[in-house]
Formats: sequence, structure tokens, C-alpha cells
Amino acid sequence: MRLLIVAATEAEIRPLIENTEYQMSNAEYRRENSARPLPPPSPKEREPENKAFATLFGERKSEASYLVTGVGMVATAYALGVHLASNYYDLVINLGIAGSFDRRIALGNVVEIVEDTFTEMGAEDDEAFIPLDTLGFGDVTYKPNGHPFLNIPQVKAITVNKVHGNEKSIQTVVDRLNPQLESMEGAAFFYACEKAGVPGVQIRAVSNYVEKRNRDAWQIGLAVKNLNKFAVEMLNILRNT
Repeated sequence: MRLLIVAATEAEIRPLIENTEYQMSNAEYRRENSARPLPPPSPKEREPENKAFATLFGERKSEASYLVTGVGMVATAYALGVHLASNYYDLVINLGIAGSFDRRIALGNVVEIVEDTFTEMGAEDDEAFIPLDTLGFGDVTYKPNGHPFLNIPQVKAITVNKVHGNEKSIQTVVDRLNPQLESMEGAAFFYACEKAGVPGVQIRAVSNYVEKRNRDAWQIGLAVKNLNKFAVEMLNILRNT
């Protein structure tokens, strides 16, 4: 099974990269211009210009690579679209942190996103908002097309260019879509996987609640720790399937 781990920033998956490297004592750790599974690289290939990709597992039953796309839906759609156009995977996994509208979800909890909506795509009509799909120009809501034995809560999310930090705008989006989580990449990830015809799942850990910006209340460290702990356990199972 060929796996691709996708994250907006390397910091969100750094513990996973370091943990996996430690576990693969008999595997070749390499950086390469493509995350496509390849034979062991020559010395010349070991230090390419593109540092976005790295092989996590060597010649095992499953080989996993990672792709750091950059923050936001545009960067994610572009990087993933370009990469999937020339590389085949059995499963693509998006890992990241997210803000939660739902206070029933504890900070640090890991969840699977089973529905994600581009909340800003559409048109304003005075005080009303008309979504892109209502205008007849395409979908705004996307769902995963792969489910690898995940035993974690499933939630609905929105994808935004501007994270919410204003009480009025928060209430407006809650009234319109009633989302549980928000990120800046999720729906773009699903979109790219759907267009490429590749199974994809999105897993996120809650780092903060969606409210007026309050950095003192954020739990990014806890979210990253729990996200990567879950990811390591999941990959250990997947690479033996």
C-alpha cells in the first residue's frame, strides 16, 4: 500500500516524521524530487533541491511519503493537484490542527472530518449569502472517499481563508452552516483527491475554540502531540496491511 501524508506545515507532522525515522532501522531514509516509490537513490539523488517530500518507510509492505503544501486552500489544492497528477497512491491522509465551534469537543481531541465546506465561495446579496452551488457554478461541500478503520469521532467542518475571531461573523456562520470545526485547507484537500480519483481522509486535532482571538487559551502543543500519536498508531497498522 502506497500512502501519502499531507500537511500544511511541517511542524504539524514533525513528531510523526521523527518517530517513523527512528522506527525504520533497516529502511533507507531519503529525500527525493518526487514522493513516488522508487529504487534506493544514488548518492547524487540524496540531496535534491525540493525538500517538500520525504520517504517515511523504505521497502516495506506499505511505503509512506509526506507532502508539505503550505498554508491555505490555494497552496493545498495546487501542491496536491500537481503531485497526484504524476504519482499514484492507494490512500492520501491529511493531518492537521483545527479550531472548534463545538465546545463539547475537548482541546487536543483527534477527529475525522467527514464533510467539509468552502464557506466563503459564493456571492453576497445585501445581508444574505448565496453559496456557489446555489448559483449553479459547482459544489462547495466535499466528503472523504476513503475510510481506513478509524475509531475516532466524526465531525463536519468548514474551510476558510480567514479564520473566525469576531463574535458576529462566528454567529453568522454557525447560523448558516452549524459547523463543528474550521481549517484553512480541508475542503481543498478533499477536492484535489476527488479530482485525482484517489481515496483520501482528513484527520485533525483541536487546538483552540473558535472565539475572539485568545492565544493564551490555545493548546497547539497538545493538539500536535495527540495528532501525531494517533497518526503513528494508524501508520503502524497500515504498513502491515
